[in-house]
Amino acid sequence: MDSFTSFFDSQSTSRNSWSYDSLKNFRQISPVVQTHLKQVYLSLCCALVASAVGAYLHILWNIGGFLTTLGCMGCIIWLLSTPAYEEQKRVSLLMATALFEGASIGPLIELAIDFDSSIVVTAFVGCAVAFGCFSAAAMVARRREYLYLGGLLSSGLSILFWLHFASSIFGGSMALFKFELYFGLLVFVGYIVVDTQDIIEKAHFGDLDYVKHSLTLFTDFVAVFVRILIIMSHPGKSIPFAVCKWRCDYAVFAFQNYMSNEFAFMLQLNGHCGSRHKDKAKRKVLRIFTENAKGRGKSKVGFPSLDRAL
Repeated sequence: MDSFTSFFDSQSTSRNSWSYDSLKNFRQISPVVQTHLKQVYLSLCCALVASAVGAYLHILWNIGGFLTTLGCMGCIIWLLSTPAYEEQKRVSLLMATALFEGASIGPLIELAIDFDSSIVVTAFVGCAVAFGCFSAAAMVARRREYLYLGGLLSSGLSILFWLHFASSIFGGSMALFKFELYFGLLVFVGYIVVDTQDIIEKAHFGDLDYVKHSLTLFTDFVAVFVRILIIMSHPGKSIPFAVCKWRCDYAVFAFQNYMSNEFAFMLQLNGHCGSRHKDKAKRKVLRIFTENAKGRGKSKVGFPSLDRAL
């Protein structure tokens, strides 16, 4: 009983000693690790710019699809098999990976732009704010405080994978799709915290491979961004059938995490509805955009990407 009392007393004491200066306390992170984190987040920003370029190239020339997904996977294999001393080559491969990944999710971004162009900006800002907040929380927390969540998150990813596998065989439902979407968002937000602390801990032990660490955070960012974008694109019941038309292939992230010896296995939203639902998906997408066009006083011709996709 005395041990429980001392525990709660220590917790109340730590809460009372908290102040705003605690948010700026990075003394537990050595200067070498802080320099490494600056390189990681700078590389991450460059990768996000390259990904935006890839999405823009898809909007211009409709290049996103299975080939860009294969290209992204090939760049990841090449990057992870390249020695760490070939720094310039590995950075170039990271940018190529981000470029191909941006082109792969380009169809979904194009759909959101056709529906409402402000959705993409809002989703990106929301994802960036969430990413920054959870990364900062992982940095100011005690070392290894949240690493135990890695097991729980890997269990969550396993649940998502088997649910997706079962839905592809027996057919999905709206409730199952929403569960996969929101639960997947929760899982990858948790991975932001765990991966950040894992990177800090590895850096303390001498692993200063900022390219590989940037790739890990890049996969987390894109996974959260895509889910926020899907949630914001349309609140109605037609979103699963709209999403299943677009190639948002998450096998790239699963492969990267597997090669990095991390626990992750992500969904493939492209096949969520199954082949027998493709015609129904086409009718659903047409109805969404027709209703949206009537509300804006436009015809379906005002959405050229829809005509190309269908």
